[in-house]
Order: sequence, then C-alpha cells, then structure tokens
Amino acid sequence: MSSITDVPVALPERVVPVAGVTVSPAPVNPWYRTGARFFTTVFTRIAAIGALALVWQLAPQWETAPGEYLVDPTFLPPLSEVLVAWWDLLISGELWTHTEASLVRSAAGFGLAIAIAVPLGLLIGWYSPVANLLNPLLEVFRNTAALAILPVFVLILGLGETSKISIILYGCTWPILLNTVSAVRTVDPLLIKSARSLGLGPVRLFQKVVLPAAVPTIFTGIRLAGAASILILIAAEMVGAKAGLGYLINYAQYNFAVPDMYAGIITISAIGLIVNQLLIATERRFSTWRTN
Repeated sequence: MSSITDVPVALPERVVPVAGVTVSPAPVNPWYRTGARFFTTVFTRIAAIGALALVWQLAPQWETAPGEYLVDPTFLPPLSEVLVAWWDLLISGELWTHTEASLVRSAAGFGLAIAIAVPLGLLIGWYSPVANLLNPLLEVFRNTAALAILPVFVLILGLGETSKISIILYGCTWPILLNTVSAVRTVDPLLIKSARSLGLGPVRLFQKVVLPAAVPTIFTGIRLAGAASILILIAAEMVGAKAGLGYLINYAQYNFAVPDMYAGIITISAIGLIVNQLLIATERRFSTWRTN
C-alpha cells in the first residue's frame, strides 16, 4: 500500500514572461470604475462651492482683534445665519411667493424671446434680402443695453407686469438672435455642397443640414439669454414691484434685514444654476447626432 507521500501533487507552473509579449492586468470591475468616476466628478464640481461656503462661514467669525473681525458680520453674516433666514422665509411661504412671481415673469419674457428670435434669426441668416433689410435696424438696437432703456419701458407700459415682461423679452432677444444668425452663416460650406450634389432642394437642405448644424450655436445664445432673463428681471423688480425676488432683496436692504437679503441672492443663484443645467440637457437632447 502506497503512503500519502507517494500520491503525485500538481504544482502550479511558474509563469515566465516572454519578451515582446505584454501581460494585461486583471480587468477592473466596471461598477467600481463608474462609481469612482462619478464621485470624482461630483467632488470636482462641488469643491469650489464648498470652499466658498467655508470662507463665508468663517470670515465673519474670525476675530482678528478684540471686537474686530476679518469681515464685518453686520454686513456679511455667517452662512449659517443666512441659511436659517432662508429656511424661515421658505416655511412662512414668503420665499415661494416671491420666487413664483419672478419665475412667471422670467419664463414669459424668455419664452417669447425664443419664439421670436429663433425664427427671425434663421430667416436673416439664410436669406440675404432679409438680412440686408434688417441689419441696419439690428445694429442700432443691439448696442442699446436693456437696463439703459428700462425707464422708457416703465414710462410707456407702466409699472405692471407688461413692462417687466417686455424688458426681459428685449434683453433676451439679442443673444438668441445674433447667435442664430451666426449659426446659420457659419455652417460648413462642404456640407451644403455635398447635400446639393445629392439633389436636396432648398427646403430639405435647410431642414436636414443647416438646422442640425446650427443647433449648438443657437443653444449657446439661448443659455446666455436664460442668464440675462434673471439678471434683467431682478433689476426690473426693484422698480415698482410688489412681489418677486428683486423686490425681496430691495425690501430687505431698506429694512436692514441683511440675512433675508442674502437669502434672496442665494435663491437667484440656485435658480440660474438649475435653468442652465436644464438648457444643457435640452441641448443634448436636440444634438444627439453629435459625436462626444
């Protein structure tokens, strides 16, 4: 009878590297790679905002000398106090009332600007006779700032909603219009020649080639107009308004409710960020043909 020591045991072979042959490492779990990329992206995007929030919180509390601070907390309270004031405004419903009023005005003016400026820009960019007719008029108005003629809108249209929506419409029209005209005129001529050589007529050429190629630049103008709509609205609401975030900021300033004033400013910044992200998502939806 053979003992257990007589049983042959298969030993693992030692791998000898061969010259010129690259040994690939073990595959990494795709879920791990996706999660690491996600957390890296999130950290990169919020790092600067977190640093700003930290400075805002500590600067008014940093005592450089007895009774003296790095930043006067009377005029710039700590971020924690501002967030408490923001929460109180939210719970009372006052913040939502002002936000709703501002969003309705901004959306109305911004939507009208898109509906008017995009078709007009496509028309001016595609047809030379229309461009020759309207270019002198456009050059006059494009260099006139919206806030500079705000008193004119108030005098003609009054202090009601019409003047506020109209000034937003005016201010948002020019970024959209000018970017749309530029988008149509800068389409690659080779694309147009190739489409014409395939027998596409003017309508199909515009629909299948010019318009898709112009979408990214058009949305650049729309994003600029989205930011402008909020900025112009805040200035317009500081004149004769009874509700809105601009009114809230102005009213808090006059009554020296500094935390409420900063709460309104934070709300405006958050709305601008959300609107910009929504426009970016919409642009990607209409630009699915593009390669990343």
